[in-house]
Amino acid sequence: MDRIVDIARVFAATRNPRTVEHLLRALLTESEARKLSLRWDIVRFLSEGESQRVIARRLGVSLCKITRGARELKKRGSTLKRLFAQPASSSERTS
Repeated sequence: MDRIVDIARVFAATRNPRTVEHLLRALLTESEARKLSLRWDIVRFLSEGESQRVIARRLGVSLCKITRGARELKKRGSTLKRLFAQPASSSERTS
């Protein structure tokens, strides 16, 4: 029962970042929110050209945890890569 498409539609239709934030906080436990935030930091630092070893030290995680994000960014047609290539201020991406 994968509802990711339904969730994506709601997020896409919600134009207010604050509303999306509230929705995420309502859906995710504190632990899940921390894990999602960590994963976001990993792909953001990777997209900025930071090395995996530096990210591992910086965030206190294993290289294995970083590898998944690196693989996603290297995929052909990567949505993450396109997202981070868009001209937007980092505050819009990290808010």
